[in-house]
Amino acid sequence: MNFLPDPIEKYVANHSQQEPEILKQLNKETWQKVLNPRMLSGAFQGRLLSMLSKLIRPSKILEIGTYTGYSALCLAEGLQKEGTLFTIDKNEELEDFSKNYFEKSAYKNQIHQLVGNALDIIPTIQERFDLVFIDADKKNYANYFNLVIDKMNSGGVILSDNVLWSGKVVEELDPKDIDTKALLAYNTLLNTDERIETILLPIRDGLTISRVK
Repeated sequence: MNFLPDPIEKYVANHSQQEPEILKQLNKETWQKVLNPRMLSGAFQGRLLSMLSKLIRPSKILEIGTYTGYSALCLAEGLQKEGTLFTIDKNEELEDFSKNYFEKSAYKNQIHQLVGNALDIIPTIQERFDLVFIDADKKNYANYFNLVIDKMNSGGVILSDNVLWSGKVVEELDPKDIDTKALLAYNTLLNTDERIETILLPIRDGLTISRVK
């Protein structure tokens, strides 16, 4: 969902850095071959992820929710020379799809692809992170946050995607809507947890930037 008029969205995209060729190919193939291609970060948000990563210059990145690998490649653009990106997804069917693009990229030796339940995998990663991107099942956002917050370096950044959930966060809540209920609680958590400072950006479907104090 876009929260700006289409002409403004187009103008913004046209006056922002364009995505690299490998991401154009990944974008195109995702739309051709994969279910729910709207889950893809997309060119504009991808450039934002890239810019944030380049500003942070992380040594260690954790991504929760690989999908087809687009956002991982964007985040990897800001990695330090010897840096590492861990990306986790439970969908085994997309493992080879994303791995193919990781192998073709300049970051093939820096990206570690993990398949399985992130709630089980995160505790096994013995690293401290400078940047975390949460973009997986919404009902577990708070659980992911609670698992990573003590693994963050001071000044590290946690990015959370889809936090506006197509505007459902400001509509009357359907008691059966577990995802929206979870996101409402998560957004409150990010705005009240004293360990972080947070700003919610109305970009695409909502992106929250939380800086660890």
